[in-house]
Amino acid sequence: MRSNDQGSGRIPIAYLINQYPSISHTFIRNEILELEKQGFNVTRISVRGWDAELIDEADIAEHRKTSYLLKGGLWPLAASLITILFTHPIALWAAFLLAMKMGRSSDRFMLFHLVYLTEACLLFRQMQRDGLTHVHCHFGTNATDVGLLCSMIGDISYSFTIHGSEEFDKVKSLNLREKVKQARFVIAISTFCRSQIYRFARQQDWAKIKIVHCGLGSGFIDSAVSDLPDKPNFVSVGRFAEQKGQIILIRACKILAEKGVAFELTMVGDGEMRPQIEQEIAHGGLEKSVKLVGSKSGAEVRDIIFQSKALVLPSFAEGLPVVIMEAMGLARPIISTYIAGIPELVRDESEGFLVFASDETALADAMERLLKLDDSALKQMGERARTRVRERHNAVTEVAKLKQHFLDME
Repeated sequence: MRSNDQGSGRIPIAYLINQYPSISHTFIRNEILELEKQGFNVTRISVRGWDAELIDEADIAEHRKTSYLLKGGLWPLAASLITILFTHPIALWAAFLLAMKMGRSSDRFMLFHLVYLTEACLLFRQMQRDGLTHVHCHFGTNATDVGLLCSMIGDISYSFTIHGSEEFDKVKSLNLREKVKQARFVIAISTFCRSQIYRFARQQDWAKIKIVHCGLGSGFIDSAVSDLPDKPNFVSVGRFAEQKGQIILIRACKILAEKGVAFELTMVGDGEMRPQIEQEIAHGGLEKSVKLVGSKSGAEVRDIIFQSKALVLPSFAEGLPVVIMEAMGLARPIISTYIAGIPELVRDESEGFLVFASDETALADAMERLLKLDDSALKQMGERARTRVRERHNAVTEVAKLKQHFLDME
C-alpha cells in the first residue's frame, strides 16, 4: 500500500461495497469518515445503488462521493475486460479459473461469477488510474468476490469485514474459506464472529483474523441525553425480515395486553415481512398499541429512541446490530436475545435484559420488568449502557485499530 497520496501525506485506499450508501450501512459510513479523519484518503466504490432512494442527509452526501461500477452499463465492463485480456492475460486466466471454481460451489448461476470477473477488471483499471493498491470490502458476499478477483489481476491486495449472520448461513456457497485464504487480513466484528470464521478458515489463516468492532460516530458517542419519557413506550428498529424476530415481539405484546399492562410500541423499518407483521398485529387486536412508522432518517430514529424507555430487538440471527449501539449511546436500556455478538455488549440485568430467542413469554416478562423499574433504576441502567458502548464501540478507537492493520501491510 502506498504511504501517501500524491505527496499529500494522506494514505489512499479503496472501499468496495455492494450497495453504498444505504440506510442499514451507517456503520460503514462512520468507519470511512473516521478513517479520513485519521489520515486516509478513501475512494468509495459501490457495485450498484446509484438510483437508491436516500432519506438521510449524511447518506446523500456520501452518495455524491461514491462511484458505481455498473452505472455505465455494459460498455465499460466489456472495454475493461478486453484491455485486461491484452495487458494481463496470464493473470486474467488465473482469475477466470478461480471464478469458475468458486462458481461451482455457489448457489448462483455461473454467469454471475463471470460478471464478477468483468467487474473486477473495471475495478482494477479504476484503481490503477487512481493510484490505489488496496481495496477493503464489507460483507463476504459479491463485493468481496470482486475484490478477490481484482487482487489476482495485478498489484492489488484486498481485505474484508465479515459481519454475520447471513454470511455464516452460506459459508460454502460464498466461498468464504477461499476469500479468507486470499485476503491480507479479515476483520471480524465480534469475538463470536471470529469464532465462526475459525470454524471454516484454515488454521494457518487464523492469525490474519482481527477483531474490530463497528464504531459509533460522535453524534451518538457525545450526544446529549434526554430525560426518560413518562409514557411506557418501547421502540424496535430494523428491517422487517425473518431473522429479526418481529413476530415474536408482536406476540409478546399480546401477552402484555392480555395481562392489562399499559405499553406502546413503535416499530421503525420496512421489508418483506411487513404483511405478516400487520396480520399479527390485527390478529392480536394491537392496532392502538403497536405502530408501524416505516423507514426513518437517522435523526428521526434518534428522536423516536429518545421518546422511548427502551429498545426491543428480539432477533433470531444477527451480527451485532448497530441500532443497539446507538440506543445505548443515547442511554437507553436494551431488551434483546442471547445470540451472536449481542451478549458481548449487553449484559443481562446490567445494560438491559436478555432472553432466549423465540421465547415470547420471556420477552413479555422482560418488557414488563423494565416498565416496573422506577426512574432512578431505569436511568442507572441507561447510564451503564452508555458507558459500555462508549468503551467498546467508539469509532475513533476502533478505526485506529483498523488503521493499524492497514499500515501493517507495508
